[in-house]
Amino acid sequence: MKHHCIDSNPHRRSLHRTLLLSSAIASCLLIGAPQVFGQSASATLRGQVTTNTAPASDAKITATNTQTGLTRSVASGSNGGYTLAGLPPGTYKVDVSAGGQSTSQTVTLQVGQTATLDLGVGKAPANELESVTVTATQLYETKTSEVGNYVSTRQIEMLPQNSRNFLAFADTVPGVQFATSSDGSSELRGGAQAANGVNVFIDGVGQKNYVLRGGVSGQTLSRGNPFPQLGIAEYKVLTSNYKAELDQLSSAAVIAVTRSGTNEFEAEAFYDYTAENLRASDPIEARAGKKSESEQRQYGVAFGGPIIQDRMHFFVTYEAKKFETPKTISFGENIATNFPPAASFLQYLGPTTAPFDEDLFFGKIDFAVDDHLLEFTAKVREESEIQEIGDRNTPGYASSKDNKETRLDLRHQYSGASFLNDAHITYEDARFNPRPVTFAPGYQLTTSDFNKVILNLGGGPNYQDKGQTGYAFQDDLTFTAFEWHGAHTLKTGVKYKQIKINAFEQQPYNPQFAYDVNNSLTLPFHVRFGAVLPGFVDPDVESSNKQFGIYVQDDWEATDRLELNLGVRWDYEETPSYLDYVTPADVVAGLNAPNPYPGAPPGQTYAQSLALGGVDVNDYISTGKNRDAFMGAIQPRVGFSYDLSEDERHVIFGGVGRAYDRNVFDYLSLERSKGTFPSYTRDFNVPGHACTPGVGSCLAWDPAYFNRDTLAALVAANPQLGREINLMNNDLKTPYSDQISLGIRNRVVLWNQDWNTSATVSHVVSKDGIVFLLGNRYPTGAFRDVPGTIWGGQPWGNGIPNLGTLIIAKNGLETKANQLLLQAEKPYSSESGWMMTWAYTYTSAKENRSNAGLRDEHSIFDYPDVSGFGWHASTGVPRHRLVATSIYDAPWGIALSTKLQLSSPLEIDAVNCYDAVSDRFCFFQNFKPDRTIGYKQFDVAAQKTFETWSDFAVKLRFDLLNVFDWENGEGFDTYRGNFGVRNANYGNTTTYSQPTRTFKLSFAVNWK
Repeated sequence: MKHHCIDSNPHRRSLHRTLLLSSAIASCLLIGAPQVFGQSASATLRGQVTTNTAPASDAKITATNTQTGLTRSVASGSNGGYTLAGLPPGTYKVDVSAGGQSTSQTVTLQVGQTATLDLGVGKAPANELESVTVTATQLYETKTSEVGNYVSTRQIEMLPQNSRNFLAFADTVPGVQFATSSDGSSELRGGAQAANGVNVFIDGVGQKNYVLRGGVSGQTLSRGNPFPQLGIAEYKVLTSNYKAELDQLSSAAVIAVTRSGTNEFEAEAFYDYTAENLRASDPIEARAGKKSESEQRQYGVAFGGPIIQDRMHFFVTYEAKKFETPKTISFGENIATNFPPAASFLQYLGPTTAPFDEDLFFGKIDFAVDDHLLEFTAKVREESEIQEIGDRNTPGYASSKDNKETRLDLRHQYSGASFLNDAHITYEDARFNPRPVTFAPGYQLTTSDFNKVILNLGGGPNYQDKGQTGYAFQDDLTFTAFEWHGAHTLKTGVKYKQIKINAFEQQPYNPQFAYDVNNSLTLPFHVRFGAVLPGFVDPDVESSNKQFGIYVQDDWEATDRLELNLGVRWDYEETPSYLDYVTPADVVAGLNAPNPYPGAPPGQTYAQSLALGGVDVNDYISTGKNRDAFMGAIQPRVGFSYDLSEDERHVIFGGVGRAYDRNVFDYLSLERSKGTFPSYTRDFNVPGHACTPGVGSCLAWDPAYFNRDTLAALVAANPQLGREINLMNNDLKTPYSDQISLGIRNRVVLWNQDWNTSATVSHVVSKDGIVFLLGNRYPTGAFRDVPGTIWGGQPWGNGIPNLGTLIIAKNGLETKANQLLLQAEKPYSSESGWMMTWAYTYTSAKENRSNAGLRDEHSIFDYPDVSGFGWHASTGVPRHRLVATSIYDAPWGIALSTKLQLSSPLEIDAVNCYDAVSDRFCFFQNFKPDRTIGYKQFDVAAQKTFETWSDFAVKLRFDLLNVFDWENGEGFDTYRGNFGVRNANYGNTTTYSQPTRTFKLSFAVNWK
C-alpha cells in the first residue's frame, strides 16, 4: 500500500506548488544556456577584443585583483566580445592575449558597476575609453537604465560628518534624503515614500527590517549606525528602475560592498570628540540661559592583511559611539512657566541629556582556491539608549531601549569558463525592546478644556520586545557566453528565507493618570491603563514566515549603441500569524449581535449597521482558511540605454518597472496583540470633573487605583468591555511602486576636466500601503452624529456590543511623485587633486495620508475611509533640494572638504478649525513655515596628514558642522485655533534639528 502525506494547510500547499513550478522554470533556464551568476554588489567588465582593429575570437582575457591576487579569466566570443562578471570591486590588471600578441591595462571597478573596456592587441580601436585606465572615481557607467550614482571611498573618508553613519552620504545622489530628527534618530528615504520602502544590500544581502518601520533593521528610532563605517569600501545608490535582482523595496536601494584584507597588512584607528563647550546653544537653550551638558565620543580600529599570500585574507573592525545628546524639557501647548500651578514643577524643566551607547563589530575572511572564492562575514551590533525624553517628557518618563543585531554570511563563488555561481547562506537575529525607565504610574498634567498634555512625569507607557531571527539561502547566476542578435548577459536567481518574527507590546504598561492643572494637582480625573486578558500570560505575537523569490534579467547589447535591460521577478511570502488567524468567537458573536444602540430598528444586527456604512464584516472575519498569501507580486522591469555618440559620452536612458516591498509585521500583529492586551479608560468623580460613580466609566476616586493590580481587578469581571478590536482585511495585498524614468548622461569637458552629468525625469506611484480606520458606525450606517457635517461626531461609543471599539485595516495608502533629478560630478583624480558634486532634486509629490514624513502616519479615524483625507502635498519631501560637496588636496598635506545642504520648507499637515464655518466643519489643510529656505547647513572639514616614518601616518582633523549656526526648525505649532479664535502661537517653531554650530576634533593613525 502506498501512503501519501498531504499537508492540510492550504497556504503551505500553495507554497509547495509554487516551489515546484519555480524549480521547473529554473531547470529550463539552466538547461538552455551556459551560466554565470552575478551579485548586485559585484562588478562586471565587458567589451571587445580586436587585433589590428579586427575582432579577435578566442582571445584570453584575465583580470587579476592587484590587492588580493584574485584571478578571473574568460575567452572572447566570435565577434571578439567578452564579459567578466562577479568581480569584487577593486583595482584589476587586465591581461589579454590573441594571435600571439598580448597587452595589459589597469582598471578600477566600482560596486555594482558594468564597465566597458575595449582591448586592442596591436593597434588600439578608435573608441577605446581612456578613462577606464585611471582611477575608480573616473569610471562612469553610462549604459544602464537604472537611476542613481556612486558614493566612493574617498567621499566616505573625507566629507564632513557628525555621526559616522555611512548612509549619510547617500543624499549626494538626487532623489534621496538622509533625514535626522531632533532626537538624533535617522532614516533614509527615496522620493515621496516612507522609509519603509528602502532596502540596503551589503555584499549582496538585504538588510530589510521585517517587523518595524524604517526599512533597514536596527534603524527604527535609533541614533546608531547600521554598519561600522570603517568596514564599508564604497556603495551605489539607486532611486528607481533597478534591475530584477533587487527585492523587498519600493523606493531607494543602497548597494554596499565591505572592505577586505589584502596582501599587505594594514591597520588604522581613530578617535572623534566634541562636547557642549565646542558647540553653540540651540534656540531653546539660549532662551533658558543654560546649555545642556553634552558629549560625543566616537572611536574605532580596523586591521587586515594576508593569511596566505594571494589566497587568504582577513579584515576586522570595531567602532563605538558614546553620546550624551542635549535635550530641553518645557511645558507643552505653549504654556508659560509663570502660569499659576507651575511653581511646583519648575524643578523638572530645563536642559537635560539623553545617553546613547553603541558597539559595532565586523569581521571578514576570504579564501580563493583556483576557481572558487569563499567568504565568511560577521556583524554584531549592540546599543542602548534613553528615548522619549525632552519637550514635555521628563527623564523618569522616558524609555530605555536596547537594540541588538547579529548577521552572519557564508558565501561561495565558483567561476567556470563561461559562468559564475554565487551562493549565500545567511543568518540574522535582530531585537528591539524599549522599556520604561520608571516602573510606576505615569502622571500627565493636562489642560481642562482640551485635555492636552502639558508635562509628563512618573512612568512612561512604552513596553515592547520585537525582532526577527532566521536563515536564508540565495543563489545568483549570470550567463555571458550567449549570442543572439547581439551579446546577452543573462542573470537568474532564487532566494528562500525562513524567519521567525515576533511583536510583543503592552501599551500602556504603566497606567497613565491625567491631572487638570486648573483644578487639582493631587486628584486625577482620568486614567488609561492596560490589562492582559485572562488566559494570555504572554501575549507575544509570533510568526514563522517563509519568503521565496526568483528573477530573470537579460542585459542585451542589441547593437553597438543600444542596450536593453529586460527583467522580471516574482516574490512570495507566507505570514502564518495572519493567514491562520481565527477571529475569536466572541468577536464574531458581537458583530452579529442585535444592535443595542439608540435608533436601531428592531431586529437589526450590528453587522447590518456596519454594512449600511460600507463595512462588510465578512471581509474581515477570518476562519483560518479563507486568507491566501499574496501571489501577485510579479515585477516586470524594462529599460534601455542608447549611445548617441558611439563613445558613451552622450547616452539617453529610460525604463519602466514595478517593485514590491512587503507588509510591516508590526501592523499585521495588531489583530492579535490588541485583542490580548486591551487598554481601558476610567473617569474619576473629582472637583471640576464631576460624574456619577457607577454610571458609564465613572468611579469614585480611591488611591488604591495607583496599583496596577487594582486597576486590572476593575475589568476582571468583564475583561472584554473596552477592548480595541483590530481586524485585518482578508485580502491584504503587498505595497508596491510603479516607476517610469527618462534621462540623459553626458561626459563633458569643463575647465580642462572631465565632468559627469545627468538629467532625469522620474515618475513614481506607490500603492497599497496599509491604513487603519475606525469601523464603528451609527445604526443608520452614518459616520457622523449630525448629518451633513464633515468633522467630529464619530461613533466612538458605538463599538462592537459588549466588547469595544472596532478598528479595521486594509490597503489604501498611496503617494505620487514627479521628480527632476540633476547631477554634475567632477571625479577625483590624483592629477587634479580635487572633486566636486552637485545634486539637485525638484519634486512635485502628493499623498493621501501623511505617511512619507518622520511621523509616518498609517491610520486615520477622522473619516470613514482614507478618501476623506483627500490628496495633499507630500509632507516628507521638499519641493527643491540641493546638496553640493567638494574635496580639495591643499598644500602641506592638508585635505579640505565641504558639504552644503539647502531645501525649501516641508509641507506640514494640520487640522484647520479656525477657518471653518463651525467646529463641525474642520478640515485637514497643510501649511508651510513662513521662510524661504526650510533647511540649510554648511559643513567644512580639514585634515592634515603627517608621514612620520615609512608606512606609518598620523592624521589630525577637525569638522566644523553648521558653520553659520543656521537654525533649522523641525517641529511646529500646528494648532490654528478654534472656530473664530486664533492661536497666537500658530506656526511657531517648537523643536529644532541638530546640530548647532559644532566643532569636532579627530585623531587617527594609519599603518601600511
